[in-house]
Amino acid sequence: MKRRCWLLTCIAAGAAPAALAQDTAPLEVHGALDAYAGHGVALAWGVLRGRDEASTEVFVRVEADPARWRTLEVVGIDPFTRQRAPLAPRIALGTAAATLRIARARFAELPQSEWRFLREPAGAGLVVYYRGVPDTTPEFTDARQLDASLAERLERARRAAPP
Repeated sequence: MKRRCWLLTCIAAGAAPAALAQDTAPLEVHGALDAYAGHGVALAWGVLRGRDEASTEVFVRVEADPARWRTLEVVGIDPFTRQRAPLAPRIALGTAAATLRIARARFAELPQSEWRFLREPAGAGLVVYYRGVPDTTPEFTDARQLDASLAERLERARRAAPP
């Protein structure tokens, strides 16, 4: 009987790290389009054209369920060298939408981006990844039109998202 209990304890102890690893591994989803909603987050992309390419910026409006996600970090990755660098400062998520501004040239340098929604303190969460700026991202020369478009597309993406 003691041997059987010892054996069951060893099996359970071996399974515990695997179960724990599954709980902490982030879920990865491909964002693909200029508006995405799911898993308690919503993102909408837009471009504000500047005088030239160097002054053109990408805006991404982000909303997240604060009960599920506490922070967001955005990392750019070079798919060939695997070099990684932050595209924006890490931000705390709250009840209001956050709008991130990133120079479009950064997406040429680091074309893959990971939008990492994190739980605290464990850190694991959701990664919405993109390959460059989505092809369907609208471009504007007027900041008010960009703002209205981001709000409208974010709302539409949230309504279309699975529950």
